[in-house]
Amino acid sequence: MTISRHTHPRRSPFAVLSLLLAVVALALGPVPSSAAEPGWWNPVARPAPDSDINITGEPFKGTDSQGRVRGFVDAHDHLMSNEGFGGRLICGKPFSELGVADALKDCPEHYPDGTLAIFDFITKGGDGKHDPDGWPTFKDWPAHDSLTHQQNYYAWVERAWRGGQRVLVNDLVTNGVICSVYFFKDRSCDEMTAIRLEAQKTYDMQAYIDTMYGGPGKGWFRIVTDSAQAREVVKQGKMAVVLGVETSEPFGCKQILDIAQCSKEDVDRGLDELHRLGVRSMFLCHKFDNALCGVRFDQGALGTAINVGQFLSTGTFWKTEKCTGPQHDNPIGLAAAPQAQKELPAGVSVPSYAADAQCNTRGLTELGEYAVRGMMKRKMMLEIDHMSVKAAGRAFDILESESYPGIISSHSWMDDNWTERLYKLGGFVAQYMNGAEGFSAEAKAKNALRDKYNVGYGYGTDMNGVGGWPAPRGADTPNPVRYPFRSVDGGSVIDRQTTGQRTWDLNTDGASHYGLVPDWIEDVRLVGGQDVVDDLFRGAESYLTTWGSSEKHKAGVNLAAGAATTASSAEWNPFTSYAPSRAVDGNTGTRWASDWSDDQWIRIDLGAAHLVKRVTLDWERAHARAYRIELSNDGTNWQTAWSTTTGDGGLDTARFAGTTARYVRIHGVQRATQWGYSLHEVGVHSS
Repeated sequence: MTISRHTHPRRSPFAVLSLLLAVVALALGPVPSSAAEPGWWNPVARPAPDSDINITGEPFKGTDSQGRVRGFVDAHDHLMSNEGFGGRLICGKPFSELGVADALKDCPEHYPDGTLAIFDFITKGGDGKHDPDGWPTFKDWPAHDSLTHQQNYYAWVERAWRGGQRVLVNDLVTNGVICSVYFFKDRSCDEMTAIRLEAQKTYDMQAYIDTMYGGPGKGWFRIVTDSAQAREVVKQGKMAVVLGVETSEPFGCKQILDIAQCSKEDVDRGLDELHRLGVRSMFLCHKFDNALCGVRFDQGALGTAINVGQFLSTGTFWKTEKCTGPQHDNPIGLAAAPQAQKELPAGVSVPSYAADAQCNTRGLTELGEYAVRGMMKRKMMLEIDHMSVKAAGRAFDILESESYPGIISSHSWMDDNWTERLYKLGGFVAQYMNGAEGFSAEAKAKNALRDKYNVGYGYGTDMNGVGGWPAPRGADTPNPVRYPFRSVDGGSVIDRQTTGQRTWDLNTDGASHYGLVPDWIEDVRLVGGQDVVDDLFRGAESYLTTWGSSEKHKAGVNLAAGAATTASSAEWNPFTSYAPSRAVDGNTGTRWASDWSDDQWIRIDLGAAHLVKRVTLDWERAHARAYRIELSNDGTNWQTAWSTTTGDGGLDTARFAGTTARYVRIHGVQRATQWGYSLHEVGVHSS
């Protein structure tokens, strides 16, 4: 583009002095923005030169008439991933004390023409070559299909805030194996070291923005550690930033040849440390099976490359089996990934997989269950995406047994068949930042569920997350984004975004960087309609409701603990007791086991009449296919409160209308195995 030139009149001595002072100020730090409007939302000083924001008007503040916050939520972003993976996988920084030219520059090995941009070649295809110059020309990056260049520059995030976003989840991310096999790095590959650094850099970015606004606490970028604090930030019209973690082997919890390399003590230390850092949501597994859980597979050539990484990290490739229910993991695919496969030892190759076996054999381990319960104790939110079907199903069972609402699906990786199960718990769903057509279609497919549970919706941009973003629909599309346009709340005017000499247009450039989030939302409105955007605008309220409900959650009293029990039978063993009392002793290592026939029961005497609304059953492998939960006040006359003919074992939670009863009986009707009925623990709850 052509840079316009301006002529200036001769200046007076006073004007010259003012100019000299301005030059000194420029050398020492941020200067007042020449384009700043009066108002709290504009900084008193901004680095110069810097990116434009290209939005005018006051950001909305406050709550609606019912006291609910408003605004969009990005439930999955990676502000600081340039600090992970050895420091040279993602090129550029979200901010720099040295200014935009230092922040938005390519990795040194990408110069002069991208020949050594190996990860770019692997992820994008072609030969990896590109113009490495960022500021001020930005010829080739950032771009919607460039997965190795910074997309989260602070001013672009500021533009998203000005466009209506009020919650951002910054997932601290890295992968030790990718770091170790990648050719270029300038630091350790230890995952927790990277997580700590990314957390610190996020706080540094908050301080950097605060400086522009006059001091600590005055900027729009506010890291929050509880939902009440987040609500206050949004009420002030600012952006609440939540720290999350998405890494493959948290706390060093990898597994080698199926042997865990961490302990319960490591899990507790790790969760405590993350909580102190301000982390409030996290994934327990990501990309590689670890000591906590199995993963939901990646597909195509990327899946092959990650499977290679899985082998290099754990000594085992992914293993599959036929799924037992409607849920399934992603198909692995058989596409070659030559660059990655070269890393395998001689004589070792990636296995092939049966097309009808799409479920990971690995689920939630005993350590993983301990970690889930540890997160609940610390009121943290569990990210369910990336968990295998077997792991996610068990995690749901645990959360349901405790009525714990803190479950998040932040970027379209959970099996859709579980969406209602998540909403019943009180969780939150966000969709990956797909193109407007795909995003709108997926959003509308779940309209009825959102209406049923009265919840909003979110998006997960996954910027800097090596995922790919919406391509341009083209300038000739019949319904393009027409600039300028108004924000969803109507209070701001949004024009094309300019940084340096480059101006981006969503119609022709796609979602190239974070500053184009408002443009993408306008595209969703044009394609999907106002209703989709309205649900997105309710996203901040729904996310904070899930978080707040998690903080308020109290573990229900188990009325069955230590209660008197009787049973129709108990399996005899000279070395181990399978008495009915073993099902209420609080020890999941013991169990009640019946004789090997269908019609069997265990009865629990609560000692007095109590309101009973929920019963949890932790089955051993010998479980019931069909069974009833019966209630009684006298131990003689029984009323069926709940029943099923499709029991699948594991951890079952039965909910029913509250009924006052002294006795609870689990009555087995049909066995699922050749053995009897066997329960590790029974829980009876009033809530």
